[in-house]
Amino acid sequence: MNDFDGLTVAITGGAGGIGAATAALLLERGARVAVLDRVFGQVVAGASLQVPCDVSRTDSADTAIRTVAEEFGGLDVLINNAGIGAVGDITANDDVEWHRVLDVNVVGIARVTRAALPLLRSSERAAIVNTCSVVASVGVPQRALYSASKGAVLALTLAMAADHLRDGVRVNCVAPGTADTPWVQRLLDQAEDAKAAAAALRARQPMGRLVSADEVAQAIAYLASPLSGSTTGTMLAVDGGMAGIRLS
Repeated sequence: MNDFDGLTVAITGGAGGIGAATAALLLERGARVAVLDRVFGQVVAGASLQVPCDVSRTDSADTAIRTVAEEFGGLDVLINNAGIGAVGDITANDDVEWHRVLDVNVVGIARVTRAALPLLRSSERAAIVNTCSVVASVGVPQRALYSASKGAVLALTLAMAADHLRDGVRVNCVAPGTADTPWVQRLLDQAEDAKAAAAALRARQPMGRLVSADEVAQAIAYLASPLSGSTTGTMLAVDGGMAGIRLS
């Protein structure tokens, strides 16, 4: 497919996991891909350009988007994928951690999108895709703070879709289930019994396995593609049936 031919895409949190898988896929489909992240351990295979970006800082977000525009002459697609996790019930995280996670996962989207909007408004095929999560709509134990942040991402996506429809900017989000990413692996590494913890994560998704980063990337590509020109204000689940299926 070459549906992204000639389009410039910026992906936050693009150096690993879902972001890197998305970068590689969109590059294959013809896009110029700017990967934005705080730290680059190595060259990202799907990157036409790698740009330092800390979404928790307005100056960093502004500079990163300006760099993309200077390098490529504009921006057509923004994928707000950067995010951090949190574990525990409502008592597990202090105020500082609540502010830190919400600042990255929610306000970070606002910062980068605010910087990118003038460029997106100038594109005839503008799209924004936010990375949400199944926990935005399904209660999962020990994810209070993370769930709150992703619930806000869903609400923000819908509000942005309404606000920017007349600007010609489509806004959607993808909602993965538990995905096979470095963050999930770090969670398992911290568990007392990593093997049992991994089995529990697989078991809570009806398909009986973790979602792959490549599968989420395919969903992001669908939402971002000009071929999906009538899709906006949508949350697309890639969760192994976790939100909608009960097998017993």
